[in-house]
Amino acid sequence: MKHFSELTASAERIVDAGEALLQRLGYNGFSYEDVAQMVGIRKPSVHHHFASKTELGVVVAQRYTHRFRQSLLQIEGRHAQAPERLRAYADLFEATFSQGRRLCVCGMLGAESEALPSELSAEVKRFFEVNLSWLSEVIAAGQAAGALKPTPAADEAAATLLATLEGAMLVGRGLQSEFGPSRAMASLLSAWGA
Repeated sequence: MKHFSELTASAERIVDAGEALLQRLGYNGFSYEDVAQMVGIRKPSVHHHFASKTELGVVVAQRYTHRFRQSLLQIEGRHAQAPERLRAYADLFEATFSQGRRLCVCGMLGAESEALPSELSAEVKRFFEVNLSWLSEVIAAGQAAGALKPTPAADEAAATLLATLEGAMLVGRGLQSEFGPSRAMASLLSAWGA
């Protein structure tokens, strides 16, 4: 199985196309033919870089999780207080959503988790675990500093927040509405006292 850090420039373009297709159509909604057309290559060239669609999906999810983790570190470096960190976190989702109502790669894959290969399901689970862990820490620190209400418990608040942002993307897409993750976060923070 390839790792995203080992990609050639050609393979990177295939992963970019796979990510865009996943965000619009889901894992089961696209084929290697779709990827080849989007990149402007022949289908055998896609197979040359990724022997299976599972391998491509895993690399897309790995890279997406890695980029998200990098963004979380940047948020920590730019914002000291929990409410500002949480707003910046919502902005990550908003940036994706604002690109033609695209969805979070792992949110889209999570909706298909029952029908995914186990290797890909494991990557999706890892994405959510990384996010929930980070959110729990930020919320707990905000509660300890008095910037956020002490209830709900940090882990419950983290799960609520992540579900709200993912859900805001889905509902916004379904309604073809501009109500997205940033506005949903503003509502939550208002309720939580920030």
